[in-house]
Amino acid sequence: MKIKKDIAISDTGFVFNPVSGESFSLNTIGVEILKLYRETKSKEEIMKTLIKKYNVTEFELEKSISDFEKMIIDYNLTE
Repeated sequence: MKIKKDIAISDTGFVFNPVSGESFSLNTIGVEILKLYRETKSKEEIMKTLIKKYNVTEFELEKSISDFEKMIIDYNLTE
């Protein structure tokens, strides 16, 4: 999944789409996932990173990331 280059992502969770003028707030993990996608990491690479960092099962993480992907597509943050 490729995040648009012009999307602004702050460390505090503020996400701004300058094309649409819309802004969003994400939690810390959401920011981390969005930044990893911006670095062109695959879903599998992101899952490995987050499983090592947080106490979460692969099943829980798979569902959470899938839900997150749907949200960023709906908000037109992807290319």
